[in-house]
Amino acid sequence: MTTVEEGKVMGEGSVSEALIRPETTKPTPGARLRAWLADEVKAQVLRWRLWAPVAFGGGAACYFALRTEPSLWPLVITAAAAVAAWLAARRRGLRRRLTWPLMILACLTCGLAAAKIRTESVAAPIAPALPEGVVIEAWVVDVDSPGENGARIVAAPVWIRGLSPEETPVRLRVTVRGEPPRPGEAIRLFALLNPPPAPASPGAYDFGRNAFFEGLGGVAFALGETRRIYLPPAPWRLRLAMAVNGARYALAERIVTRLGRRTGGIAAAMTTSHETWISQADMDVMRESGLAHILSVSGLHMAIVGGFVFFAVRLGVAAWPWLALRVPGKKVAAAAGLTAVGVYLVISGAPPPAERAAITASIAFAAILLDRQAVTMHGLAVAAFAVLAIQPEAIVTPGFQMSFAATAALVALVEIWPKRTREISAPWPIVAVQRFGGWLTAAVAASVVAGLATGPFAMQHFNRTAMYGLLANLATAPVADFVLMPALALGAALEPVGLGGPFLAVAGWGVDLTLAIGGWTAGLPGAVRTVASAPDPVLPVAFLGVLFVCLWQGRLRWLGLPLAAAVLVCPRAPTPDVWIGEGGTNAAFRRQKEAIVVRPGVREFATDLWSRRRGLILADRPEAGWACDRASCRPELTGAGPVALWWGRRTPDMEQMDALCLAAPVVSVRAVVHALPPSCDGRLVLDGADFARGGAVELWRSGAGGWRAVWTADVRGDRPWARRPNPAVSDSGA
Repeated sequence: MTTVEEGKVMGEGSVSEALIRPETTKPTPGARLRAWLADEVKAQVLRWRLWAPVAFGGGAACYFALRTEPSLWPLVITAAAAVAAWLAARRRGLRRRLTWPLMILACLTCGLAAAKIRTESVAAPIAPALPEGVVIEAWVVDVDSPGENGARIVAAPVWIRGLSPEETPVRLRVTVRGEPPRPGEAIRLFALLNPPPAPASPGAYDFGRNAFFEGLGGVAFALGETRRIYLPPAPWRLRLAMAVNGARYALAERIVTRLGRRTGGIAAAMTTSHETWISQADMDVMRESGLAHILSVSGLHMAIVGGFVFFAVRLGVAAWPWLALRVPGKKVAAAAGLTAVGVYLVISGAPPPAERAAITASIAFAAILLDRQAVTMHGLAVAAFAVLAIQPEAIVTPGFQMSFAATAALVALVEIWPKRTREISAPWPIVAVQRFGGWLTAAVAASVVAGLATGPFAMQHFNRTAMYGLLANLATAPVADFVLMPALALGAALEPVGLGGPFLAVAGWGVDLTLAIGGWTAGLPGAVRTVASAPDPVLPVAFLGVLFVCLWQGRLRWLGLPLAAAVLVCPRAPTPDVWIGEGGTNAAFRRQKEAIVVRPGVREFATDLWSRRRGLILADRPEAGWACDRASCRPELTGAGPVALWWGRRTPDMEQMDALCLAAPVVSVRAVVHALPPSCDGRLVLDGADFARGGAVELWRSGAGGWRAVWTADVRGDRPWARRPNPAVSDSGA
């Protein structure tokens, strides 16, 4: 008995030793790392498909980054082959490690092909550069945002003197004198006609590309009064567009009449997208305070209007017991919200940001109708795919990049936000304080996350950082969300029948408070900081970093933070020493941290854009040390400046060229120069032929007194929207 018991004890001891022995051999660090990485990858089982729209957008971005236009059929065939390979791999049941790269490749090639197809579908005549004024007869389609030279309209030309019907653009943006004509009117004007503007400097935002996809084939500057005329009836689609825009403009006028030009102008812009009545001072205040996004109809407005209608209808159904027992209140509210989004899209004029926001909101409401969760990362991915399939060019626009980056960040925040525990029984004052604290915490977190997600794009595209933007947005969020936008929506809906006055008055109070908050924050010390743009490849890196942080689940997501901060930390390229604008009509040069403008007040938008992109502060040329007349300006003193500028249309004679070359190492002449005096030897002389080929130019000093030049046309490439810059473009400052 004792022996058996001892054997049992010994056996138990042996088992214990066997169980303890594995614990003495701990996993190696490499094994633990591999196990952790395996767990991270397993957590992405339902997330891999979220990268499909990222790849699709990447393909579209690659198309727009090309310097030469690719052929259509090779792109289509490549996309079809990639899709076929991916589908074949899925049918064979191959592992995700093989099917996922094939899916990414298929989406990438489809994005390339979709962008090319979109370009082919919207191609339309582009206005030539005409040196003299022409007579234009056209229909007024809409009233556009005012420019630095006056009011602007969008016109559908019927006849342009000197152009055949095949050469006539479909739409023109026209700067007119005085009050703009109303949509639906037929007009005749004498104007200077040019193609859409090229980028203000090499690598800057391409306004001509944006105009190409919006159907704008040229810009015109009226030289006289705009006359109303009679034209034969327009096609029915154009009549419908003019009727809708006429109703929008009439609504905007009624809002301005109710609230006054300043308050009503802001309210009209938020309702119908017409910025005609907004002063430049108010626009600057909104930008410097970080509130400029309130003015353009985009995701915020669609979310507030659609959300307000959704919750109002759902509350109304719940408050009526008879109806609540017979209809699904949530789905009825979703249908009402979907309708409100569609109506708001029409009233706003359907600008591209509003279209993208409407698609996103519609998918969210459609998810509710299909008994799916409305706010999910998969829903956002579907919305991004839909937007990019319809408008592949959106991938290179700041609005799309900032909107979807902010939305992805907010959805990711919702995914990790702790669920609120419901109180069983608590006094209402305590509950109210807790609810307010929870709302304030969520509002601060949402503003911080959205600001961090959109920061790289704001710095890269606008070179302007509102240092107190978080404070301004937190202060205006309750006003905009609960007062301004709901009251404005109700007022705009009831104003056509004359009942919108009380609601518009409430909305006007919200606008005034928003302007007051914006003015206060914009006036704080150091409210705006100018940041130079990083090299072009840095922004896609930051975009991928933001998306990785949002889409990846697990701690590995924080590896995307250094990539997301690439725009902020990446070293900047050397700042150009001289910039000469398109056509050689203005120039600026760098002096330490300042951009000295040779012709102050001329082409201010272009000079401001270039200086901000390079992180410089604008400064006017001093009067002393310069000899200037009606056609030229050159430095008289040594060190006054490195560039002499001739902006007259007439070619300077030999004596005038001699004076220009003796004054500066860089000489810019707007006209074409056929002969140079001996004094121009060793000088860099750029004339009208150079500007006609290359557009704007940036110059860097190189060794032995030489110069290195980068032209806009070289960076822009040979693309359908990249017409040759116009050396004879109109110059209001001449």
